[in-house]
Amino acid sequence: MKIPALLTMALLLAASASQAQPPFGGPDDIAYASRLWQALIQANLVGSNAIQSKAYPGQHPHGAVLQTIYTSLNLEGQDNRLIVKRNYGGDGVSVQSVAENPDRFLAAVTVMYQRPGYDPDNGNWFWAKYLPDGSLDKNPKGMQLAGRVAKVNPPAGCIACHNAAPGGDMVFTK
Repeated sequence: MKIPALLTMALLLAASASQAQPPFGGPDDIAYASRLWQALIQANLVGSNAIQSKAYPGQHPHGAVLQTIYTSLNLEGQDNRLIVKRNYGGDGVSVQSVAENPDRFLAAVTVMYQRPGYDPDNGNWFWAKYLPDGSLDKNPKGMQLAGRVAKVNPPAGCIACHNAAPGGDMVFTK
């Protein structure tokens, strides 16, 4: 018995849909985030030789104390806008304690990297949240936080929050 062409097409579409990338945290996002982390290390923006900026009081979800660097970064031949936010927390954290020993209190590094054509609806930002060792942090569902983080799950996540930034560029501070 032959399978009708329509049924064959439906099976192929179902197989294709099951292999579709999740909205964030998929293999392509994870691979890109890894390459981005390596470029951040090379630029001394993360890691043991990271350039330090002035610490200031922060707020949830980033941390009690923050450092933010606004710059550009060349990744894969593209020189694009970059925001690196170091998020500090833990017992005894303060602006002074971070200034004296940033490695002790570093909880995470959040990154916004603008990639032309990546996500035009949201300023073409690629989002990633790294743990201090460069591995990707995960949300409560176990999804790695890289890519279009929480684009399909408002009102939580990077995109949902940053949509409220003044100026329409998803950036709260300049």
